[in-house]
Amino acid sequence: MTANPPPVNATLLTENNQPGDATVAPSRYSRMKIDSELIYEVNGLCDFIFLIHARPDDHQRIIQERLLIDRPRAGRIHIQSESGNRMFRIQADSGQLSLHYQAIVEKRIDPVDTSLTQTPIHDLPDEMLHFLAPTRYCESDHLGPAALQLFVGIEPGYARVQAITEWVRTNITYRIGSSNAMTTARDVFVQRAGVCRDLAHLSVSFCRALNIPARLVAGYSRFPEPPPDFHALFEAFIGGRWVMFDPTGMADPAHVVTIATGGDAKDVAFATMFGPARMLSMRPDVEVLDDGGVCCLE
Repeated sequence: MTANPPPVNATLLTENNQPGDATVAPSRYSRMKIDSELIYEVNGLCDFIFLIHARPDDHQRIIQERLLIDRPRAGRIHIQSESGNRMFRIQADSGQLSLHYQAIVEKRIDPVDTSLTQTPIHDLPDEMLHFLAPTRYCESDHLGPAALQLFVGIEPGYARVQAITEWVRTNITYRIGSSNAMTTARDVFVQRAGVCRDLAHLSVSFCRALNIPARLVAGYSRFPEPPPDFHALFEAFIGGRWVMFDPTGMADPAHVVTIATGGDAKDVAFATMFGPARMLSMRPDVEVLDDGGVCCLE
């Protein structure tokens, strides 16, 4: 793996916490252990696509990892060229399918820069334009009037995205069972309840409606309640970089191990099945091994 570039979001601060020529605050790191198990009952020939592997990038590296499968089966990993997501493909016949993914991941934690500004449309990189468009679950076109009414008076950039995050956290109740696989951001805005992916979808929709590229993030995160689950957050492209936010308030983005990113939940589902199968159990556990040391990504 090539050497990482210097952190692009470190803030130069003076004694009055204003941009200046003082020393850049150093990046830190957090090392986490992933211990994730999925068990399925398969009632006939079934093809699976799993997104459960941590994704290596400039902010996290895989120190160790392995995937154990209960019975010998041919599977392969496909790395998506546009996102870097690592898709594991496997076919299983009747019986039980058990996958056990273990990894130790080191994540770089850059200092938060609250002065990041919104990039004008004409200055956005070409690959960001896709993340301005409405998608199946993020109807930013329909939610545009609400976004303007709620957030147009807030300074564009980090402050506006943070305001969106806080509004969603305050006004949308996190409630297990309040939504399903068909629930969209517009539904969540009306019913004022949802789970992590729903709150992320609404946040992404508000951002896109205000010309801020935004995408969904699926990851491993440690939180005491609800029971262990994969977590959904979102990232906004501000100040020339992706910045992660959690509208549920349940996870510290610094301790989220990214699995996948995409336009909405359809792009980051941890399991997609083509055949007769049902999940029996799920256990995506996360343990923080070390937190706050000097950044040592290589």
